[in-house]
Amino acid sequence: MKLPLEITFRNMEPSEALEANVREHAGKLDQFYDRIMSCRVVVEQDHKHHRQGNLYHVRIDLTVPGKELVVSREPEKHQAYEDVYVAVRDAFRTMRRQLKEYAQRQRGQEKYHEAPPQGRIAALFPAEDYGIIEASAGEEIYFHRNSVLGADFEQLKVGNEVRFHQEQGEKGPQASTVKLID
Repeated sequence: MKLPLEITFRNMEPSEALEANVREHAGKLDQFYDRIMSCRVVVEQDHKHHRQGNLYHVRIDLTVPGKELVVSREPEKHQAYEDVYVAVRDAFRTMRRQLKEYAQRQRGQEKYHEAPPQGRIAALFPAEDYGIIEASAGEEIYFHRNSVLGADFEQLKVGNEVRFHQEQGEKGPQASTVKLID
């Protein structure tokens, strides 16, 4: 981390053991992603009186290049947070997931959908209700009139640019959908 870890205790006495636990969790985040700029952790004991005991709230603010990641574990949402160490553990687990997603986006590993292949109409056979697409790679792809989306088969002309989804048909590659490119 570029800046020292900040740990704040509210409505409770500071604990060396708890502080060491938080530092250990923060150190693991720093090992996982070495571009963390700052990390602030607030551990707060709920000041309301509960029959079951004290509940704890943990908030983590992590600054990374171009973004601030925040995790807030509220005591009302989960009764297991009567144990401060469980609350800290769960908050850091959630932060690790957020940091992992952020790191993947930074590295360009986001899930994305490839654009459908493009080609041009090479031949039309209106009497037989089909046509042929010449794909960008040069292969010929069969398509049926029912595969055309957003236009009528009769509107198509040889040379029109199209996008299509290809699948393997009985007699070779065929386009399951064909859409004109405007």
